[in-house]
Amino acid sequence: MNQPTSRMLTRVKAVYLYIREKGTVSTTELADEFGTTDRTIQRDLNVLAYNGLVDSPVRGRWKITNKKVNIS
Repeated sequence: MNQPTSRMLTRVKAVYLYIREKGTVSTTELADEFGTTDRTIQRDLNVLAYNGLVDSPVRGRWKITNKKVNIS
């Protein structure tokens, strides 16, 4: 796996764990926490949403789903 892909996957995992810890968070809050742009965080959230791990019931606010996750 190349370096940018590894870095992105590490960040996606960290974003998921952050949302799980905080409950419901905004895209901007995540961008501030991880020192990235809103667009970068949106791409990460799209990966998580595609895999059924997060949901945005209110535009721009994210929470985890009830899908079982094995974090290694």
